[in-house]
Amino acid sequence: MSLSPDRMRRHLRILWRRRAQPEAAAQLRMLRRRIATVTGAILLGIVALLFAEIADSAHELFLSVAGSWPWLPVLLTPAVFAGVVYATRRWAAEASGSGIPQVIAAGRTSDRVLADRMVSLYTAGKKLVLTVVMLLAGGSVGREGPTVQVSAAIMVWIHKLLRVPITAGVLIAGGAAGVAAAFNTPLAGVAFAIEELAAAYEQRIAVLVMGAVMISGLVSLGLAGDYVYFGEMGQTLPLHTVLMATPIAGIFGGAMGGLFSRLVLRFSRATSGFFGLSRKRPVLFAAACGLIVALLGIATAGSTWGTGYATTRDLVEGGDISLWFGPAKLLATLATTLSGAPGGIFAPSLAVGAGIGNFLKELFPNDAAGAIILLGMAAYFVGVIRAPFTAVIILSETTASRGMILPMFATALIADAVSALVCRERLYSALARGFLARSDPPVDLKH
Repeated sequence: MSLSPDRMRRHLRILWRRRAQPEAAAQLRMLRRRIATVTGAILLGIVALLFAEIADSAHELFLSVAGSWPWLPVLLTPAVFAGVVYATRRWAAEASGSGIPQVIAAGRTSDRVLADRMVSLYTAGKKLVLTVVMLLAGGSVGREGPTVQVSAAIMVWIHKLLRVPITAGVLIAGGAAGVAAAFNTPLAGVAFAIEELAAAYEQRIAVLVMGAVMISGLVSLGLAGDYVYFGEMGQTLPLHTVLMATPIAGIFGGAMGGLFSRLVLRFSRATSGFFGLSRKRPVLFAAACGLIVALLGIATAGSTWGTGYATTRDLVEGGDISLWFGPAKLLATLATTLSGAPGGIFAPSLAVGAGIGNFLKELFPNDAAGAIILLGMAAYFVGVIRAPFTAVIILSETTASRGMILPMFATALIADAVSALVCRERLYSALARGFLARSDPPVDLKH
C-alpha cells in the first residue's frame, strides 16, 4: 500500500519529533549541568574568601587577647576544645576533623542519606562555625580542609536546586574548586582532584573539574587580587646542594609526616589503653589536648597557635625563628587533630614542614634559606597527605618558585616512599573508612 505525499510528510515529521525529543532533553540536561557548575563555582569562591577573612580575623583576635592576658589560654583553650568536641559529637558528627575524608566518603557510598548528611549545607554551616571557634581559642587548625567540605556542599546544593543528578564528579569538582579558592592555586585544585578526591579519575569529569576550578579561581582573583599565598620566593639551589638536600629532606620529612598519620589513625581506631582515651572520655581528652596547645603557644610566643601562616611566610621569605618551632607546631597540630574537633591540617602541616626546613637550613648555611625551607615543607606535607603532585603544585603556586619545582618533586617522591614505609595507609582515605562504616551497606574503601 503506497502513501500519499501528504501522509508521507506527516509520517516523517512524527519520526523526526520522536528522534529530536531525546536529543533536546539531553541538551537541556547538559545546559542545566553547566549552569549548576558555573553558579556553584562562583558561590563557593565567594564563600571561601569570606571564610578565609573571618578565620584570619578570629586568629588575630585570639592573639590580641592572649597578648593582653598571657595566661588566659591555659583556661580558655582547654574549655573551648572541650566545648567544641562535645558539640561536634552531639550535634555535628559529620563536621568533625578535616572535611576531606567526608567528601571522599560521600563520593563512594551508595547510602545517599549518609552522603547527603556529610555534604549538606547544614553540616557545612556547622563546620565553618566550629572551625572559627577553634581558631578563636588558638587551635592548630587549617581552613583548607573545611573549605573543601563546604565547597562540595555548595556544589551539591546548587545541583539539587537545578535538578541535576549528583555524581561523584560533582563532589570532586566542588572539593577541587575549594582548594583552588582557599590557596588561590587553580593548578593545585586540579592536581588535588586527581590525586586525592578521585581514586579512579575518569576522563568524562575532567571538564567539570577544570571548569569549576577555573571559575572559583577567577572569583578569588577578582575579589582578592593576584596575591601569592606565602609570598614570592625566587631563590634556587645549586646542583650539588640539591643532590644532598633532597634525600635528607625527603627521608626526614617523609618519616615525620608518616609518623603523624600513623598516630592519628592509631588513635582513631583504638578502643582501649592510652590510645583509647579519646573514645572513653572524649570531652576530657579534648580539654587535655587544649591544655597542651595552650602551653605550647605560650612557650613559643604564640607561633604555634592557629594555622601557622604568618610564621611560615616569614621563613619562606628568609626570616628566622627558634628551632623549637617545628617540633612544637607538630605537637600542637597532633594534639588538635587527636581532640576530634573540626579543622583542617593543610596549613598546619605546611607550617610544620617549614619548621623542619628551618632545621635543615642549618646544615646548608651557605645556601638560600628560603629554598631549603620549601624542601622541608614539601617533604613533611607529602609525608602526611601522600599526594606528591598536589604538594609540589601548591608550593610552586603559593610561593611563585618555579625554579624549585624539580628539587621539590625529587624531595616529594622520596618523602612519599618513606612515608609509605612508616604508615602504609593514606591518611584521608583511611579516615574516610570511618565515615563509610556508618553506611548501609558498609563500603570497603581501598587505598
